Amino acid sequence: MFDTLPRSQAAPDGLSLPVSARRLETVDVWIFDLDNTLYSSASNLFPAIERRMGEFIAGIFDVTPDEARRRQKRFFREYGTTLRGLMVEHAIDPLAFLDYVHAIDLSSIMPDPVLDRALERLPGRKIVFTNGSRDHAGRVLARLGITRHFEAVQDIIAAGFLPKPDARPYARLVRCYDIDPVRACMVEDMAGNLAPAAALGMTTVWLRTDSAWGQPVHGDTAYIHHTIDDLAGWLTALAGEP
Repeated sequence: MFDTLPRSQAAPDGLSLPVSARRLETVDVWIFDLDNTLYSSASNLFPAIERRMGEFIAGIFDVTPDEARRRQKRFFREYGTTLRGLMVEHAIDPLAFLDYVHAIDLSSIMPDPVLDRALERLPGRKIVFTNGSRDHAGRVLARLGITRHFEAVQDIIAAGFLPKPDARPYARLVRCYDIDPVRACMVEDMAGNLAPAAALGMTTVWLRTDSAWGQPVHGDTAYIHHTIDDLAGWLTALAGEP
C-alpha cells in the first residue's frame, strides 16, 4: 500500500518537504483536527460558530456585536481559544458556552465518499483531536459519513479545557491512547497547532487554508513536515487504490 509514496504538494515558498524526509509508511496512528480539516473550510461552518461566539459574548456582557467580536478575537489571540479566555478572565461556564456555539446548522457539510474510501484504505489507528466538543465532533463525523474510522475523540473537555497549542493536551493524548509519537502523524489546518506535535516527535501535515489565523506563526515552518491543500486527495494518493 505504501510502495510508492507521493510528494507533499509543494508550496511556492518552500514550506513543504518531500515525503522521503518523513517516512509516512512507519505511521501507525493518524491524528486529525476536526474543524476546517476533516471538512473543507469552503463549507463556511466555522464562521457560523464564530457568529455564535459573538452572540454569546454580546449577551453575557451586554455589548454591541462589534465589541463582542473585538473581545472574541482578543481571547483567541491571547489564550488560544475564545473559551479559554472567557474561563480565565470571567469564570464562564464552559459547557454552556460549548452548547451554545455548536448549536448550528450542519447542512453545508455533505457526505464525503472520497474521504471515506481513503480512510478505509489508510492503515493504522485514527483519532480526532479537537478544541471543540465531542458532541460537535460526533455530529460532523456523522454528516461526513466517516464516524466508523475513528476509535476516539479527544475534545476540549477531555483536555481539561486546555486548548491546542498548549503542550499538555498533546501529552495527555499520547498517554491516554498509548501512542508512540515517532509513529504518529498529525494533520491540522492551524499551522501553529503542529509545533507541540513536532516537538514530541510526530510527523506533521499542514492543511493549508486561506485563514489568516491558520498561517505559520512568525513565518516559522520548521515544525511543518508536509503541506497539502486537499486532505481526501492526499490520503487517497497516500493509501493507494485497491
